[in-house]
Amino acid sequence: MPGARVASGEQVTLRTVEQEDVPFLQRAAANPELRYPLGNSPKNREQFEIPKEDDGTDRFLVCLDGDDAGPGSPDEDDVRRIGGMTVRDADWRRPELGYWLIPEVHGEGYATEMVSLVVDYVFRTYDHPAVGAGVYAFNDASRGLLESLGFEEEGRIRRDRFVDGEYMDNIRYGLLREDWCDRIE
Repeated sequence: MPGARVASGEQVTLRTVEQEDVPFLQRAAANPELRYPLGNSPKNREQFEIPKEDDGTDRFLVCLDGDDAGPGSPDEDDVRRIGGMTVRDADWRRPELGYWLIPEVHGEGYATEMVSLVVDYVFRTYDHPAVGAGVYAFNDASRGLLESLGFEEEGRIRRDRFVDGEYMDNIRYGLLREDWCDRIE
């Protein structure tokens, strides 16, 4: 069952990732509609295990909670898993966001809310002046999402990764703490 609620918005809830979530995460990561745009290679469940020691990454399960889903570990029937988010490296440098949603819910507005919730989480939890994210140049939806939230393009890593048969540029985005705070006040 999904873990404890970390944050909730109007539509989505961020919950802790638990061992029981690994099959969902592994199936999603193996899905070509996600795997190719994210530039990931397929992994089996053992390779996908949640680290037992703190590896400096905060992991969130993105869920749609039913009316009966409580803040603790809810019943399986009370939540629907729809995606994942990570915050990497926050314990020693500028935090980097990673995010994805299952294809069935693309275009529903969930991504804007989940990224906003995590940006709030980062700036409330860590003392860093900015948060960053990387997006492949072909991913117009993700670029538009970040830009709509106030992220600014900071650079481009040319031919960063081999994705779906060709080399892709990675566009680096950043959002300053004060810019985020100005937007939400």
